[in-house]
Amino acid sequence: MEYRYIGKSGLRVTPICMGTMSFGSWSDKKESFKILEKAYERGINFYDTAEIYPVPPNAETNGVTEQIFGEWIKTKPRDSLIIATKVAGAASGWFVPPLRHGLTAIDRFHIETAVEGSLRRLGTDYIDLYQVHWPDTVVPIEESMEALDRLIQSGKVRYLGTSNESAYGLTKANTVASYEGLTKFQSIQNNFSLLNRRFMDELANVCRKEHVSLLPYSPIGGGVLSGKYNQENIPVNSRFGDYKTTENPRQKAMASRFVNEGTLASTAKYLEIAKEAGMSAVTLATAWSMNFDFVASTIIGARTADQLDESLAALDVKLDDEIMKKCDEVHSQILYPMG
Repeated sequence: MEYRYIGKSGLRVTPICMGTMSFGSWSDKKESFKILEKAYERGINFYDTAEIYPVPPNAETNGVTEQIFGEWIKTKPRDSLIIATKVAGAASGWFVPPLRHGLTAIDRFHIETAVEGSLRRLGTDYIDLYQVHWPDTVVPIEESMEALDRLIQSGKVRYLGTSNESAYGLTKANTVASYEGLTKFQSIQNNFSLLNRRFMDELANVCRKEHVSLLPYSPIGGGVLSGKYNQENIPVNSRFGDYKTTENPRQKAMASRFVNEGTLASTAKYLEIAKEAGMSAVTLATAWSMNFDFVASTIIGARTADQLDESLAALDVKLDDEIMKKCDEVHSQILYPMG
C-alpha cells in the first residue's frame, strides 16, 4: 500500500480515505460496519466524519455517524487508524447548521463544545485531524486559530485542517497562524472531481506553495459519474432523486447543480473513456482525483459495502497521459454550472 503525508504533518495516510456521511441515514449500523470492515481489510487507514453527520443533516440525527463509527473503532487498534472529524461552521447564506440551535461559530466556545462532543461519541482520547467544516466570515481568524491551537496544546487534537475554503481564506488563516506562533492548517477538504475542477486555479497553487494537502470529497460528483443519472428515469432512493422531490430549497438547488444537461453530457463521455480503458467510470473518476501532486487522500463514500469495490479498485490504477488528455478534452468541450 502506498502512503502519503498530509501537508507537513506526521499523518501518513492511504491514497483513499473512507467517508462516513451516510452512516445513520442511508446506511444503518449493520451496513456501516460492513463498509468499514471492507475498507479496513483493503488496507485503508484514514477515516473522515463530522459532528453534523449523517447527511442530509437534521437536528434529530446530528452525531449519529460519530456514534456508529465510535462503536466500530473499539474493534480495532486505535493507533492503526487516522481519524478525522469536523466542527460545524457558522450559519451562512449557504447553510444553517441544525445543531446548537443554529448559532454555531468558529470561536473558542463552539470549538471546545464540538470537540468534546466528538471525542465522547467516538470514544477516543484524541483526534488525528480536526477540521473546520466551512469558514466563519464573522469571527476574526486570529480568534479561530487561537482556539484551534488550544486543542493541539491540550493533546486532544494532533493536526488541523479546513474545508470548503477559498484560496484567500486558506492563505489568510495560515499567515495569521505563522505570525502568531499558532498551529497551521495542514489540509483543505474541498469538492473536486472530473465534474468540478475549480480547485485547480489558485487553490492548487496555494497548496503547492504552502505545502497544504487537498483531501477531495465527492470524487464521483455525488454519484453522477457512476452513470446512474444517465438513464431515462432517476433511480429510486438515489441522493439527487431524493433531493429533487424534497421541499428543502437548498437540496433542490444542489440536485440541479449536480444533475443537469452539462454534467450528464460530460458523464456520458467519461463513461466511454472508462469503457475503452477497461474500467468502470467510478474507478476512473476516483483514480483521476488521486492523480495530482497536491492531493493526499481522496474521500470516497458508499451506502452499501458492495458499492465500495469500484472505488477501491482505483488503488490499483495509474492513469496514463493519454487517458488524462482525453478527460481534459471532455472538460474543455462542455461547460456546466459546476465549473
